Amino acid sequence: MNESVVTSLWNGFSRLTYRRRAARIAELTGLDQTSIEALSGRPVTADVSLAESCVENAVGYLAVPMGVAAYMLIDGRDVVVPMAVEETSIIAAASSAAKFFYPHGGVTTRTEGVLSIGQIQIPRMPSPEYSLRVVEAIAANQGFLLAYANEVVSSLAARGGGARHIEGRVLPEMVVVHVYVDTCDAMGANLINQLCEGLKPVIEDVTGEEAGVCILSNLTDTRMSYATARARQVDRRLAGGVVNAYEFATQDPYRAATHNKGILNAIDAVLLATGNDWRAMEAGAHAYASLTGRYRPLSRWRMEGDDLVGEIRLPTAVGTVGGVTKIHPTAQACLKMLGAQTASELGRICAAVGLIQNFAALRALGTVGIVKGHMNLHARNLAVLAGANQEEQPVLVEKLREELLHKKRLTLTQAQTILSEIRNGSIREEAPLEAK
Repeated sequence: MNESVVTSLWNGFSRLTYRRRAARIAELTGLDQTSIEALSGRPVTADVSLAESCVENAVGYLAVPMGVAAYMLIDGRDVVVPMAVEETSIIAAASSAAKFFYPHGGVTTRTEGVLSIGQIQIPRMPSPEYSLRVVEAIAANQGFLLAYANEVVSSLAARGGGARHIEGRVLPEMVVVHVYVDTCDAMGANLINQLCEGLKPVIEDVTGEEAGVCILSNLTDTRMSYATARARQVDRRLAGGVVNAYEFATQDPYRAATHNKGILNAIDAVLLATGNDWRAMEAGAHAYASLTGRYRPLSRWRMEGDDLVGEIRLPTAVGTVGGVTKIHPTAQACLKMLGAQTASELGRICAAVGLIQNFAALRALGTVGIVKGHMNLHARNLAVLAGANQEEQPVLVEKLREELLHKKRLTLTQAQTILSEIRNGSIREEAPLEAK
């Protein structure tokens, strides 16, 4: 889509009414009215039937706010990215960062590998030499084991997926059998657990040993997504601040943890919106960041001449079919909005959004600081907490932002004091046009 067209579609989006935003989303994505209605959550929260099918002892729902990240250009395609998150600044920061990269071609992505990992433990090995003999027995019977594994998950095999490779790994006093599985467009946790438990007695027959734990691994470094963003002729101060903040994370795991948390701010929000297991992504990402023996940042930023280049790679075991994605109408609407037809595409979108969110945080840290933008948006929360009604809120938010410019901080007490002044007539200014 032409940049000027995209800009016109997104221009003023945050100031539209909810109904007009929904109409604009339909225009941007082609969603039908049923899907637009599903975004509101009303078809789900009208009763507890879906909750009953998802969790034990269901008593209701927690409604998480959901917005969309604007200006996301991924592999040459304009993508409207739904994000379910309670944090004020995440979507605004992602949209601002995406807009920064839009004229430079946005983000390019790729996928490497499609296999997830199941583990079957064989504990209590008496010696390393004995462990090696067990591994050799597994290798010698791989064809038989693969055939049996695919009988266990015959429906997956019929769809073109299934077990692709089996190998033994020697660990201290145990052998762990890795089963590498193509789960097609499913995240695949239940399928892999089913496969491992079904294969367990055959592994025992082949090795002559009693197997122990059977479970998938969330460290899917055989199912990776990559994203790259390049901004040309970047202001040296801005770029230097971003690179410096990244280099800080490479040297200090305390900083790297927060660096990676910022990346997952965006990815988790997309996964929650699409009904995916964001906890699995968190576990896999943090484990991958530690594979070298030292916790490292998931992204990398550098200068190439006058260009700022960012890259990210991380495991992305996600799905577009099965589980909640299949039964939750809001999740289905969000997948339609993304235009993600496959798990691979959804994984690449996650990587792209995570990289963009990371840039937003590093740009703030390297220039004005993280507090300014966050508190600017937090003014809306403070206005609500102070008790302002719908007419008072825009005026109070504007006054709080003026306070922020001078005092560099905002508190609920400030908001309550200003609201009192608004109500007693000390402040009579109208809300700014943009807030109306």
